[in-house]
Amino acid sequence: MIERYTLQRMKEVWEPENKFKKWFDIEVSACEALAEMGEIPASAVRVIKEKAQINIGRINDIELEVKHDVIAFLTAVSESIGDEAKYLHLGLTSSDVLDTGLALQLIDASNIILDDLKRLKDVLREKAHEYKDVVMMGRSHGIHAEPITFGLKMALWYEDTNRNIDRFVRARETISYGKISGAVGTFANIPPYVEEYVCNRLGLKPSPISTQIVQRDRHAEFMCTLGIIASTIDKHATEIRHLQRTEVLEVEEPFTKGQKGSSAMPHKRNPVGSENISGLARIVRSNCIAALENIPLWHERDISHSSVERVIMPDSTILIDYMLNRLINIIKDMIVYPENMNRNLNLTHGLINSQRVLLELVRKGMDRDHAYRLVQKNAMKAWNNGVDFQKLLLEDEEVMSQLSETDITSCFDMEYHLKHVDYIFKRIFG
Repeated sequence: MIERYTLQRMKEVWEPENKFKKWFDIEVSACEALAEMGEIPASAVRVIKEKAQINIGRINDIELEVKHDVIAFLTAVSESIGDEAKYLHLGLTSSDVLDTGLALQLIDASNIILDDLKRLKDVLREKAHEYKDVVMMGRSHGIHAEPITFGLKMALWYEDTNRNIDRFVRARETISYGKISGAVGTFANIPPYVEEYVCNRLGLKPSPISTQIVQRDRHAEFMCTLGIIASTIDKHATEIRHLQRTEVLEVEEPFTKGQKGSSAMPHKRNPVGSENISGLARIVRSNCIAALENIPLWHERDISHSSVERVIMPDSTILIDYMLNRLINIIKDMIVYPENMNRNLNLTHGLINSQRVLLELVRKGMDRDHAYRLVQKNAMKAWNNGVDFQKLLLEDEEVMSQLSETDITSCFDMEYHLKHVDYIFKRIFG
């Protein structure tokens, strides 16, 4: 179960209180810069800071009339200040506040998601080492291939998460830009110093050039990175779902006391958490398309991107936060069945060692294609008749003309497949 406080942090990022507070910080910072330049009285900035109140109910009431959120915000705040309020928003346009404020919200959301990713990485590191030597079947096309260990699978997911952290740090950097450059980005009515001052004070970088807005390829890159994270953890969830299938049952999601799997069938223990993650990943990926559609706007700006962003950015960051926390809890408490892994290793009567036999025949001098056909002939016979592959090889005169019984026995040594596990772990974990 996901603790409510864990998700509360992300909820607060997108609450109106936080949004309006950031808008006010931007407006006050702009006033401070103008006061430093002697454009407005320093005393007015002090009055604004002391008297300003953010009344969300009043803002909403005004917006019903004026149909403009920034004007409603400024009007409501001005009512609590008095005459000095005339210095608010001096030379600014709405998007100076909206885009710079959005960057601040996205940074806050990014920091929460990065914390989630780091916690997931910690859980995966622990599981990788716990199951480092637990042998299981490696599969390609869903079909038994050659042995791996469950620890290697967890190590792979750990490395997946490392890459997601690296790319998300870059994405956070990409959206950490603000703009206070006026209606078409020319600084006609607001000096560039104000932009530099505001961005520096709020931990942002000034957009090198802007129109009325910060360009939306930045936001699209951020959203597409969320899409990659969603797809990565969907990959992990899908693997858990496959491994929990009754016929496989190598891994199982935690099934808590009192939990019920089906309204009709009391025996059911379904991978509902992983299925939930896979479903929500589709929403996050689809939101990437909307973000890409926001890049081409008319001239110096139109408003077609705005309504989209009010949905996709809160939704996607909230969903990723939720999905990561749900996956962390699933992996932390998942049930692993080493005995079933061992059972599945032996399902194909030793066929998983076919490549070893092939390579050994080639090393002894046999043409590779001929060796392949020879091994495949015995493999298909073992598969079709359910007989032991090693036994068939020992009875094959052509195979035995090239290999000794000891050669063949060594081809079925499980440790052969695991000899570089320590090396792989060292590359990943140091």
